[in-house]
Amino acid sequence: MKKILLTLAISAGVISSCFAQKSTPAKFSIGIEPGMPVGSARDVSTFTIGGSLKYDLPVASKTWFTVAAGYTYFPYKNDITVANVGFIETNSGEGFVPLKAGIKYFISSIFYAEGQVGAAISTSSGGGTRFAYAPGIGYQFDTRADLGIRYEGWSKNNTTISQVAMRLAYSF
Repeated sequence: MKKILLTLAISAGVISSCFAQKSTPAKFSIGIEPGMPVGSARDVSTFTIGGSLKYDLPVASKTWFTVAAGYTYFPYKNDITVANVGFIETNSGEGFVPLKAGIKYFISSIFYAEGQVGAAISTSSGGGTRFAYAPGIGYQFDTRADLGIRYEGWSKNNTTISQVAMRLAYSF
């Protein structure tokens, strides 16, 4: 986990210093992220809710390097003890802190495709850390508003917790 975070931090620093001369400014965005569990995660939860802070840095024409940190909560339908689903045993739900880095490429002036990888850290005792991956697409309304949809999977020990999530964000 420490190696992943160190790699993300070094990558962000190197890329930001290499491309500091770009005319398009880097930007932060804050977003709300409702989602729907898919696969085996659907057996224990009917929806997810979360939020995130994202940093977009232009690296080339139409291409941005992204770094995101957030929080996602899976409320459980009822008490669960299903170990192969990948969740811990609890009666309320489980929270995760996803930390991801990736590339966003604008297919046109308003539509983009994005891919991110990183780690999802459980906030529950004994929950551990999972490998996170998230391909998605989005629509940029203007320079301030953004709507994206993605598939997100978190894998550990041959189990995957996954969701389809939306992100409605405001950039500043």
